[in-house]
Amino acid sequence: MDLLTANDRAGEYPASYYAATATPLDPFPAAKGAVRCDVCVVGGGYSGLSAALHLTREGYDVVLLDAQRVGFGASGRNGGQVGTGQRIGQDDLEEIAGRDQARALWDLSIESVNLLRNLKAKYAIDCGWSDGIIEADHKRKFVPHSHAYAEKLQRDYGYDLIRPVGREEMRELVGSLAYHGGTLDMGGGHIHPLRFALGLARAARDEGVRIFEHSKVTEVTSDAKVVTQDADIRAKYVILGCNGYLGALNTDVAARVMPINNFIAATAPLDDPKSVIRDNHAVADSKFVINYFRLSDDNRLLFGGGESYGYRFPRDIAATVRKPMGQIFPQLKDVPIDYAWGGTLGITMNRLPHFARVSDRVLSISGYSGHGVALATLGGKLAAEAVQGQAERFDLFATLPSPRFPGGAALRSPLLALAMIWYGLRDRL
Repeated sequence: MDLLTANDRAGEYPASYYAATATPLDPFPAAKGAVRCDVCVVGGGYSGLSAALHLTREGYDVVLLDAQRVGFGASGRNGGQVGTGQRIGQDDLEEIAGRDQARALWDLSIESVNLLRNLKAKYAIDCGWSDGIIEADHKRKFVPHSHAYAEKLQRDYGYDLIRPVGREEMRELVGSLAYHGGTLDMGGGHIHPLRFALGLARAARDEGVRIFEHSKVTEVTSDAKVVTQDADIRAKYVILGCNGYLGALNTDVAARVMPINNFIAATAPLDDPKSVIRDNHAVADSKFVINYFRLSDDNRLLFGGGESYGYRFPRDIAATVRKPMGQIFPQLKDVPIDYAWGGTLGITMNRLPHFARVSDRVLSISGYSGHGVALATLGGKLAAEAVQGQAERFDLFATLPSPRFPGGAALRSPLLALAMIWYGLRDRL
């Protein structure tokens, strides 16, 4: 199944709240004929746009290809939450990678948030910024671990922007009885994700990147040849930033990064938004099939959630999302939903990003597992550094364990369905 067109119309952004509140760029042409460049970047999301932007600023001749439109995929559809750390906690990361590498990866995560904010300021990207991410525990037994984790970050990492939150305060911060406590991290925040992606594309274009849309890549060779339906691109290096939309371009990466779908709904503007999220923080809960939500600038609740058992979006996405939203906020059961959309992201077995040297001349960056707004932006910068011969920071990620999914790419779809059923049941127990 081609996920580029399985759920979307070719060349059109989904009918999301983000698309309705962003100013699109004029379409870029499709790549045609023989094209030569220093670096060819495949994928116009945060990873690819950041890599292209950083390389062209260093004097490289860069071509960026997207099969649809820049920001079309997860970069333009996600929950907009900009988190610190990795997708897994530092305690788990210390067990996987050791304390020194875990510390280095923590520092890079802080750099990723700063990078996003610096790019936003440098290029005047109008994507907003609101401080704070709440991690909300849906089970009482999770709270002691969450509080101990906040204290660990303060003690071992010198990170004083996170603190424990008790049950009563949680219910003041989030107008729901579903949560028993958690943490508040003021080092993170939330943005308008599509505006940020389009801002990066605008900056890359203005810095000299040659961007081609409607240019689906059908082949990438180990010697940096890239083929589309109408073009033959010869480069010195290739960077794959495809994430959940990689398809069959590289079977080894595809065996380690699995596409999954996620869904978001935007309500009508709320009469009393502070009764839902008092201080305009973003919220993500402790369920494996995670619920995540925040307020928009015009006081809508943007709520992400719902289970997906295959690669086709449900026919009624609004109903799919309204179910978990109603469980968390029963007081909103009659609030109209004005927008509902789905998107495809890439996850890994251990939820750590997958950075790979596909060959001496081809790099791949993907698998952010729902934690990619800042990390994907940094990933593009690190891939750009590796192309320039400064690979130490790229290799911090590339040397992390990256197990294959059982059965590889061929069995991902049935295994996804089984996994979502299992974890959905586990969340309810």
